[in-house]
Amino acid sequence: MSLLFRDYAGTPKAFDEVVGAEGVRMAYGSVLRQLAKLDTDEVRIRAEYLKSTYLDQGVTFDIGGEERPFPLDIVPRVILADEWAEVEAGVKQRVRAIEAFLADVYGEGRVFRDRVVPRRVVVTSPHYHRVMHGVVPPNGVRCQVAGIDLVRDEVGRFRVLEDNVRVPSGVSYVISNRRAMFSALPEVTSRHRIRPVEQYPLHLLAALRAAAPSGVSDPTVVVLTPGVHNSAYFEHALLARMMGVELVEGRDLVAHNGRVSIRTTQGLKPVHVIYRRIDDEFLDPAQFRADSLLGCAGLVTAIRAGNLTLANAIGNGVADDKLIYTYMPDLIRYYLNEEPALASVDTWRLEEPAHREEVMDRLDELVLKPVDGSGGKGIVIGPRATARELAALRARILADPRGWIAQPVVQLSTVPTMIDGQMMPRHVDLRPFAVNSGDAVYVLPGGLTRVALPEGELIVNSSQGGGSKDTWVLAAEGVRGRKRRRTAPPPEAVPLGALGEEPVQRQQTQQQQQQARGGAPC
Repeated sequence: MSLLFRDYAGTPKAFDEVVGAEGVRMAYGSVLRQLAKLDTDEVRIRAEYLKSTYLDQGVTFDIGGEERPFPLDIVPRVILADEWAEVEAGVKQRVRAIEAFLADVYGEGRVFRDRVVPRRVVVTSPHYHRVMHGVVPPNGVRCQVAGIDLVRDEVGRFRVLEDNVRVPSGVSYVISNRRAMFSALPEVTSRHRIRPVEQYPLHLLAALRAAAPSGVSDPTVVVLTPGVHNSAYFEHALLARMMGVELVEGRDLVAHNGRVSIRTTQGLKPVHVIYRRIDDEFLDPAQFRADSLLGCAGLVTAIRAGNLTLANAIGNGVADDKLIYTYMPDLIRYYLNEEPALASVDTWRLEEPAHREEVMDRLDELVLKPVDGSGGKGIVIGPRATARELAALRARILADPRGWIAQPVVQLSTVPTMIDGQMMPRHVDLRPFAVNSGDAVYVLPGGLTRVALPEGELIVNSSQGGGSKDTWVLAAEGVRGRKRRRTAPPPEAVPLGALGEEPVQRQQTQQQQQQARGGAPC
């Protein structure tokens, strides 16, 4: 074994995905053998190459207003075919249940009448928008893209941590990670049959076209971005380029007579489907924030008139609400008449007096999360909090019990990660991406593995300084398969000029802050 792994040991109480009590696990045997053939210094050099490659290509993420290369670790995360089959089935089931739930709460409301979910839980969610009540998408799909966050618990079982069906981000890093790893470790990648990820933009484009308004046979699809100052702008530009569609900003669009068009040098061109990467509150100043410069007034009118589809739909955030998360097992049984294929993490609803009383006595043992938060913002890990922090948390919970849930501390699984030239265990999660065309749900093989880089850290979000790993889903015969042909990278995007408009830049910053509180950033 390479010197890099000679002293490697997992984290107590956490499931290590590479090394178990009996040695190296099956999924990683061939990977570690191939890495062991490389000189230790060579592995370190290639790890540095990954960092420089991302910096040169502009694969960055905004952290505290500073653009940094997105950290990619040189050790991949490997998932066997049978393990992935279980994950894939569970993600598809979850997406189908969420679609049924959203259709119901913005429609007939059977879930309230049958007392599966209290009406007040939905209507008090900050992401429930009454303006969308009664709106039925052309093909019935509200979640064209979903990101379902998973963790592996202490025994290695995958569990759902949360759902993201507003504007889930991170898929561009999945695609970029794969290209970088094939370039940095050809000796290792060539020895494995790894399911590809490059087909994702084709599936996304097909789902967007399938969502076009009735009677439109050749729809115009665009990607709507807040602009170059958004932390995920790299992703917006990459997806637009790979799908071969226009990347637009709100000022490029015009709404008139219940329709939306894009400004071009030849005049106005009708737009039928918008893949939006802007939060609900900034989309339509006629319906939400009147001062928004990021969206376009009249989008909601065009949607209600049946002339425009917005993907993902406005109001999806009610399904992201962490309080709704606690009802998901019941919703799966109610809508699908199935048992959940993926277990959820045990959760206390602090709006319920009995749950609240129990949690208040155990604040120093549990993880407390704001129901509309994301990106790791606002989470308090009780065992690591000070007495003053717990006292402040107690006051916030009592002031707004609807706004909080509690969960046990889940020791996320660990995978070897290169830290200062040595392999150390670091906690990871997994965000598989699902694309719903209405006819089928496609789950991207692998998804985004996020890594908490500080020792012992359990918050893996990129916005908190985390990194990533290339996630390999092996085919049934995963080792010694044919060497896959490398696909050529798409042509470079045409650089876009800086906006140079202070109000727009300020609102892009506000959107970032809004996402930190209730969006779905990577």
